[in-house]
Parts: sequence; C-alpha cells; structure tokens
Amino acid sequence: MSQGTIRAVADVESEEASRPPAHRRYFVYHEGEYVRYADVGLGLMTHAFSYGTACFEGVRAYWSPGTQQLNLFQARPHFERLARSAKILRMKLPHGPDEMVQIACEVLRRNGFRENSFIRPTLYKSAEEIGVRLTGVRDSFAVYALPFGDYVPVDHGLRCMVSSWRRISDESIPARAKISGSYINSALAKSEALDNGFDEAIVLTSNGHVSEGSAENLFIIRDGIVATPPVTDDILEGVTRAALIRIFREELGMTVTERSIDRTELYTCDELLLCGTAAQVSGVVEVDHRIIADGVVGPTTARLQSAYLAIVAGETPKYSDWLTPVYGSTDV
Repeated sequence: MSQGTIRAVADVESEEASRPPAHRRYFVYHEGEYVRYADVGLGLMTHAFSYGTACFEGVRAYWSPGTQQLNLFQARPHFERLARSAKILRMKLPHGPDEMVQIACEVLRRNGFRENSFIRPTLYKSAEEIGVRLTGVRDSFAVYALPFGDYVPVDHGLRCMVSSWRRISDESIPARAKISGSYINSALAKSEALDNGFDEAIVLTSNGHVSEGSAENLFIIRDGIVATPPVTDDILEGVTRAALIRIFREELGMTVTERSIDRTELYTCDELLLCGTAAQVSGVVEVDHRIIADGVVGPTTARLQSAYLAIVAGETPKYSDWLTPVYGSTDV
C-alpha cells in the first residue's frame, strides 16, 4: 500500500471517528419544540441527573413491510401510565395522553424511521440546583426515538437466576411508577445475573414472593393454568402484561389468575415467560440451573409469541385499536 493510499485511508477513518453517532442527529421533542438530539443541552447540575427525579415510558413502534406502515403499540395506555407516575412524583405533564401520542408520532415521522423503533418519553426535574425534594423544582418533558431490535432474545429461551437483591417495596419506592432512580434496583439484579453467567434476573419481594424480572413482568403456566404476580407484589403495572392477559384468555382460551407466586413454583411450572415493551414475549428455559423447557421455548409460549407478533404487525383486525399508525397515505 502506497503512502498516499495509507493517508487516504487514515483520512476516511478520522472522518468516521469524528462523525457524531447517528442518534445525535435524530429529531427529538424537548420543551415544546422539535430539535436535534445534539442541540438539547442538559447541565451537570440537572436535578434529575443528581437525584433520579424523573419518570419515563418505553413505547414500541413496529414496521409492517406488507402495509409499509409504522405502528405505535398500545401508545395511549403508556402515556396514561406516565401520567400516573407523574402523580406519584408530584409532577405535572404539559400534555394529555392523546397529545403525547401525536408528539411521539411526529418524532418518528421527522426521523423517517421505517423499521422497528423505540420511543422514550421522559418527564424530569430540570432545575439546575442542589437539594433533595420534589416540590418547587421545575419539570420538563422530552420525547426521543431510535431504531430498536430485541432487548433480550425472543427466538430462544432465557437462562435466569433468582437474584439476591430484593424488589423495592411500595413503601420505599413504588415499583408501579416508572421512576428513573428506582432502576438502580434492576441494574443491580441484572448485573448479578450476567456476572453469574445468566441472561436475566428474577427478583423477589421483601416477603419472598416472586415479583418480576429485572425489567419485565412474569407469567408461569402449570397444568394449563396461567398465573402472574398481582400488582400488590411490587410489580410495574405492565401494559404488555395486560395485553397478554387478554391474549391468553381470548386467543388461547386459557384461564389467567393474578396471585402471589412462591419461588419454588418457578422450578416446578411447565412454562415460564417474561414480557414487557422492550422484552416483548420471551420464554425462560432455566431458573437457577433447573431446566424448565429443555432448551426450547414451551409450546404455549410459542403460540403466545405468534399471536402477539401477528397483532403488532397489524395482521389481527380484532386488535387494530391497539395500534396507532404513524404515517398517513401521503407519507409512505
């Protein structure tokens, strides 16, 4: 290779290295305006950065090649939950749920995404000041989006461990609200699982009942009956969880009970799955080195996955009201 060629290659590599990451060029919604991600300035003294005083949501949008449409999944329920989280944190959203759905659609349109995507609306304490409190501190609202694939594998089963970290209780930091600061609890549990060679963690409540995954709700299936922990066992009141309860009942014809689950039931169930907006429907094949599904996702979980994917792809008219199309006829 000549010296000139070497210099040319070095120039290209230098240009690539200096180019900002793709997400910094995306459009976001911040403080009532649509701006570039890179143009949003958050100071080091921002209250939410210091104290975790923020609440957020995660909303998926699914691209359908057949219809050339991008659809938000269960968008309004997510923004309704954000409003409930805001109440717990004594914060005020500047928009109602329907308006926030349209803002999310506009962010996606401005970025022109035509692939599966993830939308993150966040309400946060934006004042640059020191002091632990919730009252008298300015709130700000933002929405960003990015292309997004699988959060955890859905095509093969997960290996899980029961974490030594317990789920925070409603008496401490309410898990039913998606509070930024509370996710250190999830991070500790997930990191412990990864350090021990597992894919995901399952956490227990302070009194020893099964709560959920690090960032997923949980279902077990035994003798044809589906069970999931109740909202009183310190779980996030999952939007996807609620959708799956309906799919279990109406599409698979199965009984679903919401009850406390003991740890040993994880070892003796026929099937176990985790779910969430990010995780979607993910089967579990092993817990604490005890085999549940012998390396493959169980048959009921596989049927549930198929039903769920058909719905989010817009192939099941019965659930069309769960989808919000992003592009109009002139946009696609």
